[in-house]
Amino acid sequence: MRWTRGHVLGHGSSATVSTAMSTTGDVFAVKSVVVSQSETLQREQQFLSMLNSPFVVAYKGCDITKEKKNFMYNLLMQYMPGGTVIDAINRRDCTRLNELEISNYTRQILQGLVYIHSYGIVHCDIKGANLLVDEDSVRIADFGCAKWVSERVPVRGTPMFMAPEVARGDEQGFAADVWALGCVVIEMATGCSPWLNVHDPVSVLYKIAYSGESPEIPSVLSNQARDFISKCLVHDPKQRWGAMELLKHPFITQFDCGGNIGQDLWTESPTGILDQYAWSSIGELQSAGTDSIEPMCSSFSLRQRIEQLEGNSDMANWRWEMEEEINWMTIRSNGSGGVVADD
Repeated sequence: MRWTRGHVLGHGSSATVSTAMSTTGDVFAVKSVVVSQSETLQREQQFLSMLNSPFVVAYKGCDITKEKKNFMYNLLMQYMPGGTVIDAINRRDCTRLNELEISNYTRQILQGLVYIHSYGIVHCDIKGANLLVDEDSVRIADFGCAKWVSERVPVRGTPMFMAPEVARGDEQGFAADVWALGCVVIEMATGCSPWLNVHDPVSVLYKIAYSGESPEIPSVLSNQARDFISKCLVHDPKQRWGAMELLKHPFITQFDCGGNIGQDLWTESPTGILDQYAWSSIGELQSAGTDSIEPMCSSFSLRQRIEQLEGNSDMANWRWEMEEEINWMTIRSNGSGGVVADD
């Protein structure tokens, strides 16, 4: 597919997100980085390419373009002009969403989690800045931190939304996404961080991991909403409610007029498989402008997936990997109101 790059939406530590338009007039978002620095973006592409759900940002493809003197790796995604959940909160004079909106958004996020967890994928960075909205719908985005549930990899994500077991370096499974969802509900209800008056990443991690405390549940919420959050913020991940179980909670079902809890979690078979990503030499690529080379985005069999290194539970060893993650800039809407993801 040939396309033209539009205005820049935002920058991450390495990637740039722009609007784009195809020759047929379709508008989408493109996340780009030079090929030599594209390992994380390749990984995100592999996850998105196998997912097809109304609750996950849609994958449009990927390619390599030659722009000026650089070969650029491009991830093409659905453009969500409504921005992130954070943007939705900031557009309100009261700087918070009402309970009906929170329930509606939470139900759709849960349906997205049920879907990706059914594929054995842990998102690892659920937060308002990684949830894209359009009118009254919400989609999970930014799979740059995602992992297979069986993978042993360094801890990743944003400290304010980490579960205690993740902060300790013990494990990062499906239950970690549920804890993060509880933090997101607090974020939607208050417009603030789930951990008040704690801003230093290391202090946050220590508090989450070892204090035995949980984020404060807002008193403005109903008893049902407060109970829902409490089911997400159980310290023992084995006792924490799962995403499918939470879909049946009264806080979710009371506002679900469609009666489709657990329905429409996915629409079609996966479009690809997350596997070891094979790159051919780019030395012979002869393209100019935004001429793309699409065959570079094929995947191989699941059997070829690279074994990951064992994670290390010592905070001193993985803390720097974490801090590198949280230094990434959030891609927010600009003057036109567009957004794609949080790098």
